[in-house]
Amino acid sequence: MQRTIQAIIRPGEQSGYVAECPQLSVVTQGATLDEVAANLKEAVELALEGEDLAALGLAAEPAIVVTFELEPAVA
Repeated sequence: MQRTIQAIIRPGEQSGYVAECPQLSVVTQGATLDEVAANLKEAVELALEGEDLAALGLAAEPAIVVTFELEPAVA
């Protein structure tokens, strides 16, 4: 059983941030990192609501592990 759910946060194309959790087909956005993290948590909770976590290969209370993508500044 997996104890973690993987997600990625990256800067949005126009502004803010976009969070994606491919494992659950969840995508959300927010104006700040705090907002996108809260939105991601809520979206994952909604995606898992009523689901059999064991059937999804997940432990009873999985954690969300986030990778943050940054583009390097070019001189």
